[in-house]
Amino acid sequence: MTPQNRKSLVGIVAALAIGALVVLAGSDGSQTAGSITVFALCGLLAYLINWVVFVPSNLAKTEHYFDLTGSATYIAVTAVALLLSDELDARALIVGAMVMVWALRLGSFLFRRVRRAGRDGRFDRIKTDPLRFLMTWTLQGLWVLLTLAAALAVITGIERQSVGWVAIVGIVVWAAGFALEVVADRQKSAFKGDPANKGRFITSGLWAWSRHPNYFGEIVLWTGVAIIALPVLSGWRWLTLISPVFVVLLLTRVSGIPMLEARAEERWGEEEEFRNYTRTTPVLIPRPPRSV
Repeated sequence: MTPQNRKSLVGIVAALAIGALVVLAGSDGSQTAGSITVFALCGLLAYLINWVVFVPSNLAKTEHYFDLTGSATYIAVTAVALLLSDELDARALIVGAMVMVWALRLGSFLFRRVRRAGRDGRFDRIKTDPLRFLMTWTLQGLWVLLTLAAALAVITGIERQSVGWVAIVGIVVWAAGFALEVVADRQKSAFKGDPANKGRFITSGLWAWSRHPNYFGEIVLWTGVAIIALPVLSGWRWLTLISPVFVVLLLTRVSGIPMLEARAEERWGEEEEFRNYTRTTPVLIPRPPRSV
């Protein structure tokens, strides 16, 4: 076994172990479906969907359905949680709707982007190595589970409370984050759709306030979901607040900002316009534009 394959195998095992710990925490106080908690069933489904789609994707050596599968997993897991949980209240229904709306919007957006581009550069080397490719799909299952943890705690939990001011604050925060993400994505799509901007980087609109405003919106909206969950968390289920923490770490330390910043530096790093943009525009948290 090559060193790369060993690393991939370790990654798969780690993803399963972390997922198991999250399932154990989320199952504390979860409703049950037969002999298994609804939270645990949802966690298993998150992995299973990705493994099923991995099979034909690996045979075809294609990443075209990766992002679409991620969104479909969010929708399927949330739908199962809603269908198998009893006595759903307004909080659970609101959180479920939030996840559905976000997943449908982002999934369709990413799928259209890959179809236009014809490929996703992140997968050029990964998709030719079956074990490494499997690790990527397994990590997506973990990504869904970790991101959804707080939402699943709300939907599947035994404890129910009426919507109060904390939940309202969370709804407002989620709406603000969702709006930021949608506007930022549309602005960038419009920019790239203009032939005059081919090969250039966007510095207008929200992108004049932040180099990654869409990611900031993503972090904010999942923080909103976690805020909504606060009043109904207890025991080990407090650990499901890992959701927004995981999103922050993923986007700022792993596959989001570091990857895109490295690509941008490689492509435009020698240009004075780009150097000025990076000096005057924050990486993540928006700030009014300024010049040097």
